[in-house]
Amino acid sequence: MNKTKILGTGSYLPKKILTNDELSRLIDTTDEWIVTRTGIRERRIVGEHETCSDMACQASLKALGAARVCADEIDMIIVASMTPDQRLPSASFLLQDKLKAKKAAVYDIAVACSGYVFALSIADQYIKTGEMKKILVVGVEVMSEVIDWEDRSTCVLFGDGAGAVVLGAGQTEERSIVSTHLFSNGSLHYLLNIPGGGSAAKWTPESLKRKDHFVKMKGKEVFRVAVESMADACKTALHKAGLTLSDISLFIPHQANIRIIQAVARKLNCSSDKVFVNLDKYGNMSAASIAVALDEAVRQSRIKKGDLVLIATFGAGFAWGSALIRW
Repeated sequence: MNKTKILGTGSYLPKKILTNDELSRLIDTTDEWIVTRTGIRERRIVGEHETCSDMACQASLKALGAARVCADEIDMIIVASMTPDQRLPSASFLLQDKLKAKKAAVYDIAVACSGYVFALSIADQYIKTGEMKKILVVGVEVMSEVIDWEDRSTCVLFGDGAGAVVLGAGQTEERSIVSTHLFSNGSLHYLLNIPGGGSAAKWTPESLKRKDHFVKMKGKEVFRVAVESMADACKTALHKAGLTLSDISLFIPHQANIRIIQAVARKLNCSSDKVFVNLDKYGNMSAASIAVALDEAVRQSRIKKGDLVLIATFGAGFAWGSALIRW
């Protein structure tokens, strides 16, 4: 059976930077309050005419360049996003058109913050079975469009960005996906959601007044479940591979909140020097967070040949998961 190899990674962050000090002029908060509770110092926000597929395209071009793969060689494009350009068609179709990846079968998946890892797992199956030879996976979000900028509990957390990876088939373990592990619990959907806009909650003057089109979150409950779920997913990945944390060179957790990251690391007995963190610069970019973090870790040489990389994610739904990569 084929192994799924990482041929190249890429990322894109909008030019506009929104700092905590700038946020403090909009809402009742301070830089100290935000940093202490979240670890976030600034985040990126899309430009006036910048879209989800625009960011996805820029990240994809970088990944294709790193992989030395042309767009017309791509057999499939999977975009993980809950903030597409429009409801129809999916962002993947717009991305396909911008890349001129005419051979690719394309679709979106909406698994919020966990979307990128879920998309990696799906692509892994296609390549291992030989159904597809090269797949482009993108995590991209325009979170600034679904955030209530008057809600201090959520608006300080999120940012915009995109990350991409080109996957291909190979026979060696170098730069390959060892395993992926996916989990979900829909009974907790009410803790983190966007209540308006679907077939069960149509747009009305009343729903818009309630701001039902923005993210709603019960922070304390989400924190507890996120920590337990991500730690358990990591333990599952290590156990099934016959590994321990001492075998791991780098841990890339979902970049949601520094306290969540630290709590997960404590549960795993993972030293801080093994943990990759960039949320201070970007905040929580949902499906783009791990995609961007992986690309930055590669480009900063935080990952070297032979390293084992452990990835963990958690997001609305609830959905969570883990992945192991041998570099």
